[in-house]
Amino acid sequence: MTQEHAFCLASEKLLAIAVPKRGQLIRVLFLELSRILSHLLNVTTPAMDVGALTPPLWGFEEREKLMISYERVSGSRLHVAYFRPGGVNMDIQDELVDDIESWCHTFPSVLDDLDTLVVGNRIFKQRNVDIGVVPLEDCWKWGFSGPMLRGSGAAWDLRKAQPYECYEELDFDIPVGRHGDNYDRTVLRMEEMRQSVRIMLQCIDRLRTTGGPISTPDGKIVPPSRKDMKRSMEALIQHFKLYSEGFHVPAGEVYAATESPKAEFGVYLVADGTNKAYRVKVRSPCFAHLQAIDYMSRGHMLADVSAILGSLDVVFGEVDR
Repeated sequence: MTQEHAFCLASEKLLAIAVPKRGQLIRVLFLELSRILSHLLNVTTPAMDVGALTPPLWGFEEREKLMISYERVSGSRLHVAYFRPGGVNMDIQDELVDDIESWCHTFPSVLDDLDTLVVGNRIFKQRNVDIGVVPLEDCWKWGFSGPMLRGSGAAWDLRKAQPYECYEELDFDIPVGRHGDNYDRTVLRMEEMRQSVRIMLQCIDRLRTTGGPISTPDGKIVPPSRKDMKRSMEALIQHFKLYSEGFHVPAGEVYAATESPKAEFGVYLVADGTNKAYRVKVRSPCFAHLQAIDYMSRGHMLADVSAILGSLDVVFGEVDR
C-alpha cells in the first residue's frame, strides 16, 4: 500500500484535492501496518542469512495475521489497490478495527521475544556489530534515507520533516542509531515497529469518533455510490465516464515522497491535461541503497556480504524494474 500511496499523493497534488479526515486515518493505519509487515520480514530473514532459522517462523506468523487484515479491508492479500486518488476504495469494518486493536495489544510481547531471540543473541551480534559501518556524511553522499540514514545518526523522517496525511497530529518518536552498522539498523527497525503500533492505536481511537466520507466527494475522480447512481443521471454518467476513460488531470509536474518502510519512496509525475500521465518516474530507495554494497563490503569477509545485504533491506524486483 505504501507504493500506491505515493502515486495517489502526487495525483492529489496535481488535482488540488484533499482527502477527508476519516480517509487519512484509514490510510495512516494501513501505512503503519505495512511498515510492520516490511520490518518483520527484514529483521527475521537477515537473521536466517547468518544462521538462525527460528526468527522467520515467528515473524511470519505475525505477518500472516496482518495479511489477513489486508484481505479483509480490500479483498486481496498483495496487490490490494486499496488507496485511490482522493481517498480509499472502501470504508473499514468496525469488526476489523477491533481485531487490529487486539493485535496491537499482543504484538509488543512478540517484539520482546524477537528482541531476546535476535537482537540479544550472541552470534547475531558477532555477525553484525561493526559490520557495514557507514558514517553519516557518507550516507548523504550515497543518497541514503529511511533506516539506513537514521541508523547513522540523522533524525530525518518525512513523517516529521514534511508531514503528509494526518501524521503531524499524531504522537510518535523517531528512533536514531549511533554507530551506523548492521546491528544499529536492526535495533532501529525493531523500535520503529513499536512506534508504528503506537501510531496505529491513536488512529484506531480517532476512527471510532471520526465519521464522514472516506474519499473526496468529486464524482469525476471517485466513483459515485451505487445508491447515487440509482437516483441521479449525473452520477450514472460520471460513473460511466470514470470507468471508460478515467479522470483528466490538469497539466503540470509534481514530486511526492513518502516515508515508506524501506526509505524515501518518491513519484515524479508529469501531466499534460489528458487522462493519462505524460511521464511517471519512480524513485526507488532500494536502488540508492544497493549501489553502496561494494563500498560497505570493503575490508570485510565474503561471509559478511550476506549480512550487509540483509541490513540494506532491498527488494530486487524494485531495483531491476
